[in-house]
Amino acid sequence: MLKGSFRGVQLGWIKTGHGRWAGLFFLHAMAMGMWFVPLSALLAGTGHDALRPYAFAASAVAAFVSPLVFGAVADRHVSPVRVVRGLAAATGVAILATSWLLGQGISAGWAWVCVQGVAVCMAPTFSLSTAVVLSQLEDSGREFGPIRAMATVGWMCGCWLISAAGADGLVLSGYLCGAAWLGVSLYTWGLPAVPPPASDPAGDWRARLGWDALGLLRDRDHRVVYLTAGLFSVSLAGLYPYSPPQLQDLGFERLSAWMSLAQVSEVAALFLLSSLLTRWRLKWTMALGLACGALRVALCAFHRPMPVLMGVALHGVAFACVMITAQVYVAERIEGMWRARAQALLTLMSMGLGSLMGYLGCGWWHEWCLRRFGIGGWTWFWGGWALWTVGVLIYFLAAYRGRGHGLRPVPPGGPVEPARTGLPVPPGGATT
Repeated sequence: MLKGSFRGVQLGWIKTGHGRWAGLFFLHAMAMGMWFVPLSALLAGTGHDALRPYAFAASAVAAFVSPLVFGAVADRHVSPVRVVRGLAAATGVAILATSWLLGQGISAGWAWVCVQGVAVCMAPTFSLSTAVVLSQLEDSGREFGPIRAMATVGWMCGCWLISAAGADGLVLSGYLCGAAWLGVSLYTWGLPAVPPPASDPAGDWRARLGWDALGLLRDRDHRVVYLTAGLFSVSLAGLYPYSPPQLQDLGFERLSAWMSLAQVSEVAALFLLSSLLTRWRLKWTMALGLACGALRVALCAFHRPMPVLMGVALHGVAFACVMITAQVYVAERIEGMWRARAQALLTLMSMGLGSLMGYLGCGWWHEWCLRRFGIGGWTWFWGGWALWTVGVLIYFLAAYRGRGHGLRPVPPGGPVEPARTGLPVPPGGATT
């Protein structure tokens, strides 16, 4: 079945030209993985280990403003491809400068400022790339999963490249990452200039800053999906800052390569996601992901090599079924003129609010568990996040209706239209 899916995807890309968008996802995610995964070891290797929770929280702080602002620009003024091009180049330069300064032994305060600058440039990029790709698909429910899988492959390749170069914990990892981001910027020159969707150029300061997208939360199902993604991101935030130290405590080396196990399962899940969205209601696809997320952190709580590796690997299934399904939901249920801002709002809720709570909460919870329980602190640390994820699952199952007649939210006072969906509708009800 999976072999047939690969063959069908290959033929489909040749016919439709989707290979160019798969290439964008591959390079973009490779560059992101080369920053986020080795960052914990890079900070420790340059004497800034205590900065770890705040450095990861920088991306969450940036996600509160940066994606919506640039999403509004892409929806109203400039081709989103051009926005991605400029931001990718700025991110590459910022990472190269940050890595050089870390190697020179700058203070913790200035190190955080540099990392925050990287985050401001990087935060909007992937939601914009996602909005661009989804806008070019005729049936995102069927087509997006396999194309998005190339991002996961790229993330893995970025991790392998860092470990193969022996750059874990060295500023070399930052130099390689900066070069990868500049490569993303160059790649966008070969993409068609996707125009911004037609929209009303007039608007108040909220519209120009992208904050009018908060009106999307007025619809119940939209609100539940956005909040679920944000709450789930709280527990997800513990993976990259704290799984590598746990693996190191268990005797593992080349941590970036071991962490790529999460992406192996994610690739398989993404290729099967279209089948799940065709046969299952969206509600049960997301519920499966939340259940896998709870099992993932529960396995890490055993603090033994095999269960921890299984937990890391299970992360990919959980991420695909929750976060990628949420992206497809946004693309299918929200009007095209809102596509960049709608995806940006999802980034704000997940990478912004959820990740900020997660990174800071993980930092506090980790320190408390280790002070109180020592080596056994890992069991309490991950066990607490398992309970949190179970709570998110219960909230989603209780709150999401999915009756299939959702409305397209528009600016306050504007008209409301029926939703468009490209997902097949089974007899007797909608897929959502």
